[in-house]
Amino acid sequence: MLNKVYQIVAPRQFEETFVNVELNADSVLVRPEYLSICHADQRYYQGTRPEEVLKKKFPMALLHEGTGRVVCDPTGTFNVGDKVVMIPNFPVESDDIIAENYLRSSKFRASSMDGLMQEYVVASPDRFVRLPDGINPYVGAFSELVSVSYHAVKRMMRFSHARRDTFGVWGDGNLGFITALVLKKCMPDSKVYIFGISEYKLEDFTFADGTFLCSEIPEDLRVDHAFECVGSMASGQAINQIIDFIHPEGTISILGVSEDPVPLNTRMILEKGLRLFGSSRSGRDDYEGLFKLYEENSDIVNYLESIVGSKVEINDIKDIVRAFETDIQKMIGKTVLIWNI
Repeated sequence: MLNKVYQIVAPRQFEETFVNVELNADSVLVRPEYLSICHADQRYYQGTRPEEVLKKKFPMALLHEGTGRVVCDPTGTFNVGDKVVMIPNFPVESDDIIAENYLRSSKFRASSMDGLMQEYVVASPDRFVRLPDGINPYVGAFSELVSVSYHAVKRMMRFSHARRDTFGVWGDGNLGFITALVLKKCMPDSKVYIFGISEYKLEDFTFADGTFLCSEIPEDLRVDHAFECVGSMASGQAINQIIDFIHPEGTISILGVSEDPVPLNTRMILEKGLRLFGSSRSGRDDYEGLFKLYEENSDIVNYLESIVGSKVEINDIKDIVRAFETDIQKMIGKTVLIWNI
């Protein structure tokens, strides 16, 4: 069947094209409904990634966060009309040790294959997860991002030592908010402190046990473990500050993405015996675990609703450009596209 795809062909320039896709007995056909923009999409849209990278990626459909409605499912896994989250990670092999999101052979929507800006999305049934009933559709749109935070929290619970009285989350943006919220719900008996640079943004972390400006951290404050959710060149500053305020033998989860290498205080990493680990993307198990967490903590979706920012109806390419430009101007919050084309 011919599928209409909206690809970015140059920074800030989209084109409509048609791609032939094969719908067979092992595939599910889904119509996208609510999509969300992330920082990675913006780096392609604005052309801020290295030129040699952009040449390899373009043309490509953007967006990897989104939900849709099942149109056809020959496998019988879903019913027509079911609302599903579309998993952007596409493993082509399995490994007993390495998770699907870390296999170098795996593909990923809006990175190594077309993203969700399509008329229809076709994939095997394991690349879709049924969205729980009653979930705000705008929150459902960025389930992928929340699943990444859930994935990082679960890895922290695997890698860190048993003293988990206090956690620190560095970063007051969307990723910091979501990670801190998931962390607090997964470990309600632990104190979760937030460290950021905007007093205005820190006011939104009402579920946290304390918030601090990075320039005004009490000298005697210490955390057992920490998450870095800052990204860009500032991630190095955040990690180094974590190193200063974490107890010896603590564990640091790195989530922020930087295009360039950042300097780290390796001397104190060694002296304190710290563990650092990175987390990227997520797998099907993380979505299923996250939706179970939603069922056990009904208020978590209410908190996530507070970071829904702009909602943009998409009827043509001009609307797509408007959505991305609107997203650039936002201070905080997720931009959600209501996909009508």
